[in-house]
Amino acid sequence: MPETDDGTLQGAHALVTGGGTGIGLGIARRLAEAGAVVTLSGRRVEVLDEAAAVLRSELSSAEIRTVGCDVTDADAVEAAADAAADSNGALQVVVANAGMGTGGPFLMMEAETLRNVLDINVVGAFNTMKSGGLRMRDSGGSIIAISSIAGALGGRFRAAYGASKAALDMMVRSAADELGGFGIRVNSIRPGVVESEATAMMFEHMPQVIDDYVRQMPLGFVGDPEDIGDAAVWLASAQSRWVTGQQIAVDGGHTLRRAPDLEAAIKARLGDDKFAEVVKPGFGPNG
Repeated sequence: MPETDDGTLQGAHALVTGGGTGIGLGIARRLAEAGAVVTLSGRRVEVLDEAAAVLRSELSSAEIRTVGCDVTDADAVEAAADAAADSNGALQVVVANAGMGTGGPFLMMEAETLRNVLDINVVGAFNTMKSGGLRMRDSGGSIIAISSIAGALGGRFRAAYGASKAALDMMVRSAADELGGFGIRVNSIRPGVVESEATAMMFEHMPQVIDDYVRQMPLGFVGDPEDIGDAAVWLASAQSRWVTGQQIAVDGGHTLRRAPDLEAAIKARLGDDKFAEVVKPGFGPNG
């Protein structure tokens, strides 16, 4: 793998799914700063192109590529991996970041919602990790899955999302055990709440929810996408050469405490009357 022990990734080829916004873009930025050739993939090609233009303007020497890809389509992921690979068809870094979040009362959740979340967050990550692993067998590499503290803490209103991230973390552990003989390291990062496009609604309209997140963090502040990117660079580089099969929380210490209280956010979406039909009053974390 073209990596050095100073944490740089000069010459490494990296694929980042869901790379056009939020955490994916923060990871791509840090990988490019470390010297990697970075390919952004996602379903919205225009968003990827805008993100690539931003990165190129910030980092004049960076090589940034884009490729449209739906991670639930195994053939599309294979094509994206080929587009991201080096001249020998190899990849050195793969970040399975594409995913979706959802939340709501358990008694209102439809099976189709669960299937959709699992399809993107688990099957999509599997497609990405497998495609990366196939292109790392000859020279090794680093596969990084973006999980969530929800996979460890669970919590009310996050049954589908939490289950998907817990499943992802277990898949990472199994893949790491199998692929270590090829020199392939597989780890996941569990972000806490990060201020980005995906969480903008909460930050703008639900300060009480964000306040509860912060109360659960010993460090007392939310992260940004580049905080996750810093962890990804470390996991991609030779500085973590003896680390595999791990779930690393980058969350301000949130997982030392409890899951966030999302009641205000769910009530705002459903209304008090509908909420009361499926959630017993007074039984929340602050009840």
